[in-house]
Amino acid sequence: MYAIIATGGKQYKVSEGDIIKVEKLGVDAGESVTFDQVLAVNNGELAVGCPTVEGATVTASVVKEGKAKKVIVYKYKRKSGYHKKNGHRQLYTQVKIEKINA
Repeated sequence: MYAIIATGGKQYKVSEGDIIKVEKLGVDAGESVTFDQVLAVNNGELAVGCPTVEGATVTASVVKEGKAKKVIVYKYKRKSGYHKKNGHRQLYTQVKIEKINA
């Protein structure tokens, strides 16, 4: 059984027991979080929502919060002496999918 959920402007295909990294949720480690934007559920038969599946939720527990690897942003314009170097580390929350309620 799997579900497709939407959180943080992205969509994730999840099954029970999966560990995924989503955009920062601001929830402490060990707490539970419920995703109610379930776009599709497949438990032998595919149920696609319009836009979400009625009454379907996905329950997950927060494993940890952290920062992703640094991405270097380098801007450069030739002949003018312009260059600018910047780095960015995206914040994430790592969650473990506990139960898919369909």
